[in-house]
Parts: sequence; structure tokens; C-alpha cells
Amino acid sequence: MANKNLQKLELTWIGKGEEPKLEPRILIENPEYSYGDPDTGNMLIHGDNLLALKALEQDYAGKIKCIYIDPPYNTGQAFEYYDDGIEHSIWLNLMYLRLKILYKLLKKDGVIFINLDENEQAYCKLICDEIFGRENYIGDLIWQKRKGGGNDSRFFAIDHDYVLVYAKFKSKEIHSKWKVSQSEEYLKRYKEKDENGRFYWDTLARDGLQNPIPIEIDCPDGTILRMNSQKSKDTILTGLENGTVRLSQGRNGWSLHHKVYMPSGQVLRSILTDVGTNKTAGDEIKSIFGNAKSFDYPKPEGLISKILELTTVEGDIVLDSFLGSGTTAAVAHKMGRKYIGVELGEHAKTHCYPRLKAVVDGEQGGISKAVNWQGGGGFKFYTLAPSLLQKDKFDNWVISENYNADMLAAAMAKQEGFKYQPDDTKFWKQGRSSEQDFIYTTTQFLTAESLESIHDDMLPGESLLICCKAFQKECKNRFPNISVKKIPQMLLNRCEFGKDDYSFNIVNLPTEETAEETEEPEITIQELNDQSNTDTQTTLFD
Repeated sequence: MANKNLQKLELTWIGKGEEPKLEPRILIENPEYSYGDPDTGNMLIHGDNLLALKALEQDYAGKIKCIYIDPPYNTGQAFEYYDDGIEHSIWLNLMYLRLKILYKLLKKDGVIFINLDENEQAYCKLICDEIFGRENYIGDLIWQKRKGGGNDSRFFAIDHDYVLVYAKFKSKEIHSKWKVSQSEEYLKRYKEKDENGRFYWDTLARDGLQNPIPIEIDCPDGTILRMNSQKSKDTILTGLENGTVRLSQGRNGWSLHHKVYMPSGQVLRSILTDVGTNKTAGDEIKSIFGNAKSFDYPKPEGLISKILELTTVEGDIVLDSFLGSGTTAAVAHKMGRKYIGVELGEHAKTHCYPRLKAVVDGEQGGISKAVNWQGGGGFKFYTLAPSLLQKDKFDNWVISENYNADMLAAAMAKQEGFKYQPDDTKFWKQGRSSEQDFIYTTTQFLTAESLESIHDDMLPGESLLICCKAFQKECKNRFPNISVKKIPQMLLNRCEFGKDDYSFNIVNLPTEETAEETEEPEITIQELNDQSNTDTQTTLFD
């Protein structure tokens, strides 16, 4: 009989368990697209989002407070001529790989929001149950993405999206902090105090609740309101006098209302109808760019601001790895949060960069007036470095010719788990993993003499890893506190080099005519994955 402790529910699909070993790339700033204050820590990254997430892992694991992503919805349009099982497997692999890294990036009290429609919401929940733990499921938000109009060819005209919400570790602290601020109208209406100077909500907390008791209240028209109440008649009469209780008449007669004031805010309702729609978002983009830079199915700033208000405070880091038109980064910027946005397509330059530039300059669209945004701040624009190794004409792996000495040193530090941090005086201290553990990378031939010189410069207790193209055999194991390794040999089989695209794409789809005339060749899952690229799915995510 199987051990019950080892049994678990799990969603499986073609290709699961065959995840690639990702190369940890370095990020290179492109100053042409950086703007404003360079010291804010805000990042806009152009490149494959899976490789970008891997690049962020070393420095940002456990540091991201809130993640919002709006991934491809997998409407099925791109997979019309493929088996349904393969269709879902590609999408599930896309999400599974990314969610595993996103989980690592979240802080212990961090939360992720995943915006989807009905096509994959249920499948994504099962993936998240596996990665985040079912016990850390917060719930679904239902966002009304359009109001009226539309005549979809499906059974229903779908007016909403789902937003899956998971905490890294669900706790009472998260629940107690998740309150949205009240409007000024609400605060004015429910700020009355009782005769002792206490708000009515405080009176409830002091007196506690009782078993309902029958009472009778005389109404202004002479009728009698009979009801069961958790408060005594005297308490209610006192409340009617001091304004903490009011008596109103409706179609069904008279009723009592207690005015309750919640100073810490109100629990967010699960159905979001007041944060804007796709049309709202489209208008926000047009107000910045004009019609020339419209974007299909963007998300409104009000939706993102509601999420950030709920889960973050100023200075927290927000991440969106499917940045699209740049909404998440724009809202985070205006709300004083730090942010990291990743976008594969040219939208990084045609939409995200000019939109964030406009935010820095003080644009007044979206939530700007609500948060009194006046401009300021800045961001840096990064691209992913090319693969560290490439094949030469003899099909041998060699160091990429695109790498200069500094890039190679930074890349080797990342490969070996060191923080790249060149010392001002010691050339061999290029990076460190602790106060006394260092790394040095050189393209020069390492001699026993030069190794001896470095050893003599080291302090007691210090250790060093040297990565070089070649070295004298006398260098091997010469000093117990110095390890010498050869590149690229030390890197082979460690990860997948030479691949720049892990995105979502099916290319060369057959037309209806050719599908009938041509026998489709066999295609492997690996080949399908190799064909990935989200550029063909720009209408599916923000």
C-alpha cells in the first residue's frame, strides 16, 4: 500500500519535468533609453522574460513585494491546427518555468497577481497550487474589463477577467493589512462619535455582541418597529440621540442602521467594477501617445493602483515580467514604488520607454491627479547580454566574441554565485561571495609566477577562485586557498548556452487551404518550444 504521506494532487502535461537549465545572463544598460534620476533602482529590461527573470534571481531573490503579470491568455487562435494537448502543454510550460522563478523572487510576505481569462485560469490555479501551495491561495479578483457593447461569438459575451492571487506565505498579518482607503465622502459620513467620544465601531468592540433580544422602537409616523437586536433598547435610543444610529423609512417600512467607521480602511471587494476597463486603458494610452501608438487590450492604471495600494507601501519593489504597454511600471512610479519591468517585444522601446519618460516628465493621465503626481524620478533601460559561450566553425564551444574583459568578469561572477564588485586597489578582487571569498577572471595565460604574486597579496583567511582560459600545470593545486579553473570547460553542461528565446510562439501555421493539401510533418515538443516568441501574441497581454 502506498504511503499516504507521499501522495499528492498534481497537474501534468507533455514536457513537464524536462525544464531547460537556464543560463544566468548579465544585464547591460543601454543609456540611450535610460531617463531621469539614475539612482532610483527602477529597471526596464528588454529581452526574453524567462532569461531576464533568471538574470534577476541572484540579486533579487526574496526581495520583490508585489508581482503583477498579464501573460498570454492562450485563446487557441495560434493553435488552430495543433492537437489540444500540445496547445495546453506549450502554454503550461511557458507559465510553469516563469512562475517557479517568480516564486523565488517574492519576499516572504510578497503577493503575486496573475491576470487571465477563462481559457487558462483554472489550469494556472493548479500550477500555482503546486508552486505556491494551495494553502497560500488568497482568492480570485473579478475585474470587469468592459461595460456594455460587444457581441462575442462564444456562448457568453465575456465582460470580465480573472486575477489569481497567491501569497508566498499566507498569514494573519497579510489579512490584517489588506485594506483599501476610504473615500472622503465615506469618512465624513461615518465619523460620528458617541457621548463618550468613541467611534461607534469602538463601542461595539467594548461592549461585545449579545444574543438577539426582541425590542420595539417608536417610529416618527406613530408605527412601531419590532425587531430582534444584539443591542439593548436603551443603547439604540442613545444612539438615535447622538447620531451613531439612524432610523430610515423605505418601501418595506422602517429600519435601523448603525454607522460604522473603519479608520484602517475597508476590505477589498472581490468584484472590481470601479477601476476602469480596457477602453479606459486605451484612452489613457491615447492621451499620452495619440492614435499612432494604440495598444490592444491594455490594463487601466486604476486596476494596478488598487493592487499596489492593497499590498505595498512606498519603496517596495514591484515586478511585471509581461510589461506590454508599461502600465504596471507607470503606476508604480507615480505611487513611489520601485519597479522592474520586462518586455520582449519592441513595445519596450515603442511604448514602455516613452510612457515612462512621460511619467518622469509629469504626465497627467491615468491616476496622476488622484495621487497628485508632479513628475520626477527616473529609470534605467537594460538589455540581456548575449550567451556567454558560442560555437566556433569547428563546432567547439568558445567564449563569445561579444564579451569584453569586464563583461566576462561579471558573467563569470554570476555563473559562480559571486557578486560582481571590483575592488579599487586589488585587481584580483573582482567579486565576492563573502567577506573573505573572492573571484578573479582573466583572459591572460596564468603562470605560476603570477599566481605566486597574487597569493602573497592575500590576507590570512582569504580564499580565491581564478577563472582563466589557460594556465601552467604548476598552478594546479599550488595553494590550498586558491582554486584555478579553465573556461569554457568549467561551464560546459552546466546550463543551456546559445539560446536567446524561451518565449511563446508557433510559426509558419498552415492556412486552411494548405492544411488540407499538405501532410503535416512530425513535430516534437522540443521543436515547438524552440519556436517560441511572444511577438505574434501582442494582442493577448498588457
